[in-house]
Amino acid sequence: MADSEEQQRFEALVVPHLDAAHNLARWLVRRDAEAQDLAQEAMLRAYRFFGGFRGGDARAWLLKIVRNTCYTWLANARGAGQEEEFDEAQHVVAEETPESLAIAGAERERLARALEGLPPRSREVLVLRELEGCSYKEIAEITGVPIGTVMSSLSRARDRLQKALGAEVRKAGP
Repeated sequence: MADSEEQQRFEALVVPHLDAAHNLARWLVRRDAEAQDLAQEAMLRAYRFFGGFRGGDARAWLLKIVRNTCYTWLANARGAGQEEEFDEAQHVVAEETPESLAIAGAERERLARALEGLPPRSREVLVLRELEGCSYKEIAEITGVPIGTVMSSLSRARDRLQKALGAEVRKAGP
């Protein structure tokens, strides 16, 4: 990207979505260090290929690059046998205030554990819809599947999450 006008356009359209890129990467690969690296790699790819961006939703365009980068990394990591189990200690939500926030923190941890236990495709649609606020159309563009498939995938993912949360409550019970 030789031209400073293009660079300014990239900075205005794409860079504001860096947090969303990291968030999606984090939920897909489950490890913060790798997610940071993959989000950065995706930003570099976006920068390199920004000349091919023809307008539209820059966030959806970037998140599609993040998604593809993460799935490529996951496929390579599985092939090399490097996949690790979820490390709860790494993802504990810090409690900053007394009682009410402690309860809220425990609920966030419970939700995070349940979400972590879902298959990657289920986590993906939930993160894009519920955490990133993407529309069905944006999710379809990011994932490359029809809107109807997005809706049914999201419905199944919500059901799985609800069952996972229910199973955790039953495990924690008396």
